[in-house]
Amino acid sequence: MDEVVVDGEVIATMRYDMGIGWKFVSRMQGTYRIGGRPERGYVICDDGAVPFVQESKNLMAPGVNDADPDIVPGDEIIIVTADGRVIATGMARMTGPEMVAADKGVAVKTRWYKPEEYRDMSSKPNSWDAAVEANRAALEKRINEATGFIRNTMERNNLPAIVSFSGGKDSLASLLLTIDAGLKLPVLFVDTGLEFDETVQHVHEVCERHGLQLIEEKAPTDAFFGNLVYFGPPAKDFRWCCKTNKLGPTVGAITKNFPDGVLSFIGQRKYESEARRAKPRVWNNPWTPGQVGASPIQEWCAMHVWLYIFMRKEPFNVWYTRGLDRIGCFLCPASDLAEFDHIAGVSDRWDQWEKYLEEYAEDRGLPEEWRRFALWRWKNAPKSIREEVQKVSGKEVSELTRQTKTPERGPLTIKVQEGYSPCVIGYSIEAALSRPIDIKKVKPFCHALGWTVTEDPEGEYVSADYITIYREGSIICKANVERDARTHMDEAFQVVVRAEQCVGCGLCAARCEPKALYMKDGKVEINEDECIFCKDCFGPCPSVNFARDEGYDQ
Repeated sequence: MDEVVVDGEVIATMRYDMGIGWKFVSRMQGTYRIGGRPERGYVICDDGAVPFVQESKNLMAPGVNDADPDIVPGDEIIIVTADGRVIATGMARMTGPEMVAADKGVAVKTRWYKPEEYRDMSSKPNSWDAAVEANRAALEKRINEATGFIRNTMERNNLPAIVSFSGGKDSLASLLLTIDAGLKLPVLFVDTGLEFDETVQHVHEVCERHGLQLIEEKAPTDAFFGNLVYFGPPAKDFRWCCKTNKLGPTVGAITKNFPDGVLSFIGQRKYESEARRAKPRVWNNPWTPGQVGASPIQEWCAMHVWLYIFMRKEPFNVWYTRGLDRIGCFLCPASDLAEFDHIAGVSDRWDQWEKYLEEYAEDRGLPEEWRRFALWRWKNAPKSIREEVQKVSGKEVSELTRQTKTPERGPLTIKVQEGYSPCVIGYSIEAALSRPIDIKKVKPFCHALGWTVTEDPEGEYVSADYITIYREGSIICKANVERDARTHMDEAFQVVVRAEQCVGCGLCAARCEPKALYMKDGKVEINEDECIFCKDCFGPCPSVNFARDEGYDQ
């Protein structure tokens, strides 16, 4: 949701609704500017209903004298009196004709109703230059502090220094601050292969304009699309692409160019997220060994960044003028649906991604809503998304993510992607199985993975301690250290294979002293109540060995 500010007042918000798109939600100051006689989206209320509306009551149908006949439920409307006095804004609960004809029921759910003083400053010239001048003293104070921080940090760390530049506004501000500090540091840019063409061009132009050395590291040509066949679309909670396309090239660039370590000035701000708020201003980067990160703009808000860029008269990434708030990979699962709407039809790269999603959905028997609502962005969608999807489509998310076609049959194989992830704290491993699995069959055996086993009521996944196994064939393991994560993943794969394709050798049952595992009809079964999480069952298993011989890659 974005606020629209005019004359120093918030006149409206721009809100993106799933299944509908952008909505202009007017506030009182915006309604005053539209005027008391709008041509569309108006409801004329009876004078007797005005006191009730201004006490935050909804406008009932008997209080409606007239209404725009084109109004449909859900529309944002303006409530006015017959003489053109603005009373409130709200959302229609009936069509326009229904409001006029009905003798009961809520016609309009009111939003903004308290009278305000109309501030008209349209005669006063406004510009970003004026905004910069009005805030110059505050900006210069922050600039002086940041440049001092840069110089002091370099003195305290006996390392070569660089600027990590992504092509976004925050890293641009950090780069400009190093120049203001009297430095000309090399610039590191990691081209993930998923960048906008304009972003790559912008990075080169900035370095050329300021005479800075550009260290550009590119992800392998097929790092992303080549791995899609194994991992499927990346998700907010399954960001395997961070490792293949960002982490790997970054570590490679630092190891190659700065084998003894490097100090990297990064455009990180604490207001971006809770995780970044908790991070110190200078830190040892856990996922890029040898890199010390430092943020000159840790305490800055987005407005500070923009005013500073405007003050410097510095060209910025053109995608900010096209509606994006953040610049990154064009298909990043962390993006909102609204951002994807801005990208579609403007970036040629989006067509490639849409084609892949269409083919992926068709191959797996996924409904059209899976792609339309971008449900590929989660393995386990949050409650807010589940509720919104249900409201818009009338269907549960589990219905829209259930694969009705199996893309591949036969023995299970596994593809593993591991490493420290820029998106999570600690070590994580993501794996993709060659086909969907039966969670009901796998769940009982998960007691060997941890004391607490949780099954999704809708059958999407099962979790045991640090491991989550998904019905569609993904596994996520997390741990504080690499060794533990590797062990968790190995055990998770053994459990899946044990449940899915037991060959009946009985080795695991023989190793189970509590006798939780037993053989039945030539297959291993488990008595969940008898499993004590001793892990003695893990070990040589022909089924696991077959799967590893076929495709185990770790």
